[in-house]
Order: sequence, then structure tokens, then C-alpha cells
Amino acid sequence: MKKEFTEILDQLPYAPPFRFVDGLTLLTPESVEGFYTFHAESEFYKGHFKDFPVTPGVLLTECCAQIGLVCLGIYLSGSTGEVLPEGAAVAMTESEMEFLKPVFPGERVRVRGEKVYFRFQKLKAKVFLYTANGELACRGQIAGIIKSVDR
Repeated sequence: MKKEFTEILDQLPYAPPFRFVDGLTLLTPESVEGFYTFHAESEFYKGHFKDFPVTPGVLLTECCAQIGLVCLGIYLSGSTGEVLPEGAAVAMTESEMEFLKPVFPGERVRVRGEKVYFRFQKLKAKVFLYTANGELACRGQIAGIIKSVDR
């Protein structure tokens, strides 16, 4: 994996079991691509749905946000000379998603994020999540801001 990709992944404010990024394959000022495997043994599959497990839409949205918004936002902040503040967090401010196909336990997905705009530490991106066989499973727009968090 490229050093630049590793540096972005190291800055993510998530850890397992809530990190939905395994790696990145593309990173430009306009777009990002990455992947994640939804592990079949994950607890949420036991109840969603009990006789036909599929990945919950909220977790597909989170995967899209982590790759298509947060990874791209970290990259753009660094590329514009802005420094992420110590203790910074990325807060999703809006999402609009359309779900088209199920994602099954054990499936590796690919996410593409395309910048709509980035200004004043706010990023809006179009996101697309593809199944292992390349079918579009969901798409939408997600926006977020980078904020300092007092603990």
C-alpha cells in the first residue's frame, strides 16, 4: 500500500469493531476509493435478519462515510496546508442514501467518494458502494465537518 494511503488510515479516528476501512486504492483532490470486508462473524448479523442476514444500511452508510468522506477530508485538509487540530473529530452533518442491492456477510465492498465541495473544514461528497461482483449496492451524498472536541 502506498505510504500516503497508510498515513491517511493512521489518522482515522476509528478502531475495530467500528472501523469500516481496510485499505485505499485511489486518492486525489477530487476522489477516493477504498475497500472493506464485512466479516461474517460480526455480531450484528445474528439479528439482522435472523434467517437471512444482510448488512444493515446504517453500516453501509458508515462505511461510505469513513472512506468517501473522512479519508478524503483528511487528505484534502493536508493537501491544502490546513492542519487537523489536535483532538479533531469528523462529524457527519447530513446524509442521503439510496439502497439498491443487499451486502451479505463476508462480502468485500468497494467505496468511491467524489468531492462535491470542500471549504471551511466542511466536505460534501457523492458516495457509491459496490458489491464484490461490481454491482452498485448503494449511493448518495454525505457531508461532514472537522471540529475540535473538548473531552
